[in-house]
Amino acid sequence: MDRRAKRSGGDAAPLERRRWLVHGLLAAPVVTLLASVAAGACNYSFSAGAGLPSHVRTVAILPFENETGRFEVTQEIYDALLQELPRALGLSLAGEEAADAIVSGTILSYNLNAPLYRRGREAETVEVLQRQVQISVEVQILDRAEYTILWDDSRLQVEGQYLDASETEEDGRAEAIELLVQEIVDGAQSNW
Repeated sequence: MDRRAKRSGGDAAPLERRRWLVHGLLAAPVVTLLASVAAGACNYSFSAGAGLPSHVRTVAILPFENETGRFEVTQEIYDALLQELPRALGLSLAGEEAADAIVSGTILSYNLNAPLYRRGREAETVEVLQRQVQISVEVQILDRAEYTILWDDSRLQVEGQYLDASETEEDGRAEAIELLVQEIVDGAQSNW
């Protein structure tokens, strides 16, 4: 009796571990099967890439209309979009009539602000430490085949900072335009 108690007491823990192991090994395929059935029931698919519909392979980028007095901004935004957008979205450039998608927009405002300043040495002066270029645009990406809007933002606003002592407005504007392009890329990818 002593031997039996010793054997069952000594083997009980490994036996219990083996049961959990067997149940765990059997449960893993069942869980995997249930997950795949559940995923198959959904009408969604996940894929890496541009995030646009699969039939969109080319893009035309139109110069933005400009409602501001800063006409150089039109060309700077257009050049930045031409350089970055097709690569970032995995598309090829095409003419407006042949493209699968068209990017267009309007520059709504261009403002210079001084968000960081301090009181000057003289009583009524202010010393500007940092300036900001703020650009607001309306932008949309149109699917020509489906004649639907793939993405749009009617009030996209970006800000580029520059130090008043060591940088120029062009530095701040370049940063703002870089952020604008990234916002358009992120927006295009977010809906798909």
